[in-house]
Formats: sequence, structure tokens, C-alpha cells
Amino acid sequence: MEDMKTALLFLLFAFGVARAASFAEHTLATDLKGGYQVVAADLNHDGHVDLIALASGLPDLLWFENPGPKGGDWKRHVIVSNQKHMINCAAWDYDGDGIPEIVLATEFANQAKNSIGIVSVLRHEGDPTQPWSIKEIDRLTTSHRLRWADIDGSGKKVLVNAPLTGAKAEAPEYRDNAPLVYYRPGEWKRQMIGEANHGVQHGIYINDWDGDRRDEILTASFSGIGIYKLLKSGAWQYRLLTAGDPTAWPKSGSSDIAVGKAGKTRYVAAIEPWHGNQVVAYGPNWDRKVIDDSLVDGHTIATADFDGDGNDEIVAGFRGAGRSVFIYRWDESGWKKTVLDNGGMAAAACAIADFNEDGRPDVACIGSATTNLKWYENKK
Repeated sequence: MEDMKTALLFLLFAFGVARAASFAEHTLATDLKGGYQVVAADLNHDGHVDLIALASGLPDLLWFENPGPKGGDWKRHVIVSNQKHMINCAAWDYDGDGIPEIVLATEFANQAKNSIGIVSVLRHEGDPTQPWSIKEIDRLTTSHRLRWADIDGSGKKVLVNAPLTGAKAEAPEYRDNAPLVYYRPGEWKRQMIGEANHGVQHGIYINDWDGDRRDEILTASFSGIGIYKLLKSGAWQYRLLTAGDPTAWPKSGSSDIAVGKAGKTRYVAAIEPWHGNQVVAYGPNWDRKVIDDSLVDGHTIATADFDGDGNDEIVAGFRGAGRSVFIYRWDESGWKKTVLDNGGMAAAACAIADFNEDGRPDVACIGSATTNLKWYENKK
């Protein structure tokens, strides 16, 4: 009966049948030791979406220049060098010159006592293909996820920093409150959002959750999936949306999250628990549906409408044995899994953008053990 209820819930998400998208694979690099994050952004103001490649085992933060719809080689450039244990970056043009500034987190370790957590701002010096300047703005232990967000609807984004854990957390329990902070560009003063999440706070997702033209911050942690909202009073409000995986601590909660849509209906996709094996879809009433439990060290999840049917598919990748990326698509009979990359991508992160400017979203992923960067062209 419960399975029938869940199936009926997700049936509301289906709006006709369309052919699943197909993809052509393009390899951009094979030497990215400890590949960890890929970010899609136009770094030279030429109208083409480039890729930032962050590899924790390299001293250089790299970017790959998109040749545009005519095709050709993606040129490789160094943004900054001599960095240690890079873990995350976020790009946004806050000075309005057409080229984004980048905020970078380095000197990361899972154990808070071993993690310096340096946060720095990178700016181009006129030619973005040449080395950028770097200026340290903060040190916050286990600084781990960086994202830009328009928290007040002004159009002026702030930089959100989500440390992995609290300063007193220790493996394997990681029992401490994990802070969430933000910085206003130029001022770069650390300001507290809250520390409602417990244990490992692994994923954050920026989204206008309530449609008020202001971004909220969704978080995934041992506590589950929660949301922070800046109220008009200036205070921050936290609400726990779901507890995530019901397994006992420290296998509880959620790890990575993304928001998708099916027509006008919203769902939340998640990898659970931390670095977990499950791909989970939450419907409008937070009914939890495990749609796959075969991942090994799941580490990235995203959503996009690849086939143009009005419903978002789910992209999920994992770093452990099998090292693959899957796409999940809903139809009348349930969620269907197809393979985007079979064994050739230990996906630590994936980004979605229209790289060849044909009007269809493509996928880019970076691999940890596979040390590679690929983009997958949506051929529909």
C-alpha cells in the first residue's frame, strides 16, 4: 500500500513521454590528481561557458577555455599556483567588469584540529589567461562548501561558507554544531548565519525556495535536510525539512542535495547518508523514495531537463568501486536509471550548463581516483 502511495505521488510528476537524452563524451584532462570540484562560469567575458577545475592533489587551480559552438580544443590556463589542499571555490562577478571573482577555500582536512580553513579572493589582473591575484580574507576550520547567494533580494550576492564540521568535532562521531557563515564582498567580515546542523554538514544548495525573489540556503548534514532564511527583520530562521536517512548516527541524515521540478511540482534529490550509497527523491510531502542504493561513496547530485519534456532528470555520481555517473528519469512506470559514464569517472562533482550553445543542457564532471575532467554533450 505504501509503495502504491509513493508511486501515485510521483505519477503527478509525469507529463507525457519523451525520448531519453543521449550524450557524447569529451575528455579535457587526465592528470587532475584528487579531482574534487568543477565550476561552470565565463571567465574571459566571451559569452562561452568555461570550466574551473579544482583538484585537491594539485598546487594549481585551473580553468579550461571553451572554444565555443564551432568546436576545437579547450585551452588550459592556471588561475593561481602554490595552493595546498584546495577543497572548493565559487565564482561571481561582484565588481561588474564582466569577469567573475573567485573565492577559494584551501588548507582543508576532515579533522577540524588539522584544518586551517583558509578562504581567499582571486581576481584577474587584466588578462584572465594569466595568473590571478590572491588575497586571504578569513580562516575558519574545515571551510568546505562555498556558494554565492542573493539573500536579501538586492541582486548583490554574498559569499556563503559552510564548514564541514564544528571546531570540536572528531571522527567518527563528529559530534559538534556545524556553523554556517557569510561575507559581503569588499567588507569580507565573517557573519554568522547559524549552527543548527549537527555532525557533518556536507552539502549546501542555493535556491529561492518560497518564491520571494530572495535566496534561501538548503543544507545537508547528519541532522537531515534543513533550510536557512534571512527574515526582513535581519534575523536568520532555520527549519528542518526532513531527517533524511533514518539510520542511527553517524549514518543518519543527508550528504548532497539538489532541487528539481516536474512541471510545476518541486522535488528534492539527495545522496544519503554522508558519502552514501543511496539516491533519494523527496516529493511534495517529503515522502522518502530510495530510487537507487548501488552507489559507492556517492558525492555529487544535480538536476536538469535534458530531454525537453518539462521534467528534470537527476544526475548522480560516485567515487568508489564502479566509478560511474548515472542519470535518473521519471516516466509512468517509475524512476529509470541510465548510464552517463560507466566506470570512467570517479565523480567528485558535476556541473550543468549549455557548453556548446545549442539550447540543451550538458554535463561536466571531475574525477578523484580517475584524475580526469570530461564534458558530456547532450545530443538529445
